Amino acid sequence: MQGKWKSAALVMTLACSSQSGFSAEAKATPEAPAESAASLQEKSPWMLIPVLQSNPKLGTSAGAMAGYLHYFDEKSRPSIFAVTGQYTSTNSVIAGGFARTSFDEDQQRLLAGLMYGNIKNDYSDYLGSGVPLQTNTELRSFISRYLYRTHGNFFLGAQGIYQNFAIHGETAFDDQIMDIVGIRPYKSGGLGLVGQYDSRNDENMPTEGMVINLNNMAYREKLAGDSDFDIYRFDVRYFFPHGDRNVLALRQLNHVTHDAPAQIRAPVQLRGYKIGQYNGDYMSSLEVEERLRLGDKWTSTLFLGLACTYGGAQSCSDSEDLYPALGAGVQYILKPKEGIVMNLEYAQGKDSNYGVYLKMGYAY
Repeated sequence: MQGKWKSAALVMTLACSSQSGFSAEAKATPEAPAESAASLQEKSPWMLIPVLQSNPKLGTSAGAMAGYLHYFDEKSRPSIFAVTGQYTSTNSVIAGGFARTSFDEDQQRLLAGLMYGNIKNDYSDYLGSGVPLQTNTELRSFISRYLYRTHGNFFLGAQGIYQNFAIHGETAFDDQIMDIVGIRPYKSGGLGLVGQYDSRNDENMPTEGMVINLNNMAYREKLAGDSDFDIYRFDVRYFFPHGDRNVLALRQLNHVTHDAPAQIRAPVQLRGYKIGQYNGDYMSSLEVEERLRLGDKWTSTLFLGLACTYGGAQSCSDSEDLYPALGAGVQYILKPKEGIVMNLEYAQGKDSNYGVYLKMGYAY
């Protein structure tokens, strides 16, 4: 954004003299300081953020996110309306839009998202089958969640999802492998309930408080799906302030599925791993992240995580089903008032898995 210069004011004062009559004296006020481009960026409701991701499975993707910030009233949290698009080195295309709103003095919150993807993946060991697999997937998905503040920091609400997942192998051999591991095209529609406790002082850049979220999604054929299955999630995040504006962030996530198709069973959701490559009937993970304040506009992150897939033949006592991750990053605070940061991070997993991410916001 370009800086704006304020016009200098020329003030004319008339002095009255009892002996010499009227005289005029021109006095120029000092020129007002220019408002910096950074200051204008902070105040603007618009934002444009580059998006970058690189991992061994999806390749390297680059794109951008354009968003608009809005306050519905003085007590509500900032609402975000955004669109995003990415293109990858594997000729994949991902695009979508989302809205995360807070209104009615933050008594009500609504989240909605729409996504389209034509995604080509190249797995060296898909779902632990021990064989390589190349897939071409077309995904269309819509999800929404509504929360109502019942008392204090407690919210109750509902959520719904519809997605159409068309997948096929790049070769006849890939099609055979997908048949063996039970991967088939599917349509799914689901509805569920949400209970949440949220005492964070900020949704985007929390420095204290906690959030506990318990939700389920019941996928049913009668909701335009191909099969009946259930998903349950229990997510706890805690933020401890310490030192000079530093924050220790903890997250414990549990993801449970029942009768879910192979491709959408509970996935490992740690930085450094591609979501969907490793999954099981159940998944639990723990993450610890230190967020260090480097200055007014800069922070850095150091993080560790461990996930486990279990159920059926999988067990947390088997090292094959454990997925460690570690990494570091640096963040630039674009909009201090709203807590919007641009985040660049590197994460390392096991078995040559890694990820490079440039995006809006902290991981959680």
